[in-house]
Amino acid sequence: MKAMIKRCWDLYKMYEEGINYLIFGFLAFVLNYVLYYVLESILHINYLGATAVSWVLTVLFAYWTNRTFVFKSKNKSADSLLKEFSSFIGARIATEFLEIGFMYLAVDILSMNSYIAKLIGQVLVIVSNYFLSKLWIFKKK
Repeated sequence: MKAMIKRCWDLYKMYEEGINYLIFGFLAFVLNYVLYYVLESILHINYLGATAVSWVLTVLFAYWTNRTFVFKSKNKSADSLLKEFSSFIGARIATEFLEIGFMYLAVDILSMNSYIAKLIGQVLVIVSNYFLSKLWIFKKK
């Protein structure tokens, strides 16, 4: 049993960044939907407002978790934190536009089922966000 636990831990340590990205990405996904539900269904905020507010709060959560637990950023100065944060927000805005553009193409032009298109769009966004974060935002110096 100890050997199996050690093997699992070794595998986790080998793929820690990717595993943590998936875990915290899933939590951000859940947070987004829970916030949307609370804002729209319980607080009766218009669906567009609920979408916008839930997106902003989820992106803030994603920044904190990506910075702290996934990429373990060591930036501490105000300048480097501002650059890191603004890069993160800019990348998330860009991938949101990527998803909107893909949804338009898939649903309106190619007549794809919107739920299937949303799933594919989310995969594109998740992969894009990971590589933007790894190679640009939280790049090791």
